[in-house]
Amino acid sequence: MSNRKKRKRRIMGDRTRPRLVVFRSLNNIYGQIVDDAKEKTLLGASTLSKEIREEVKKSKNKTEASKLVGKLIAQRAVNQQITQVIFDRNGYAYHGRVKALAESAREAGLEF
Repeated sequence: MSNRKKRKRRIMGDRTRPRLVVFRSLNNIYGQIVDDAKEKTLLGASTLSKEIREEVKKSKNKTEASKLVGKLIAQRAVNQQITQVIFDRNGYAYHGRVKALAESAREAGLEF
């Protein structure tokens, strides 16, 4: 079992505070806001999203691309009247791309 799976534990959101889940692959980063009560994904964003795809290509590194994803997911959440979430780092260490996504989402209006 990998160290990430050992660190990973289930964090549950509720109706008032859905869960912002981060998944990090080798080349991309993904964020989803999930309502655990309804077991539905409310919205998501990634480095592959159409709105930021060109900006991601122009970014210098993966951390800058993660900041764009955090900003986009926060904008989409605020448009759907979601302002408070529970941050689920999905077992990844809170540094680098995961931290960049979280901090840019906070700056764009999400509270966690």
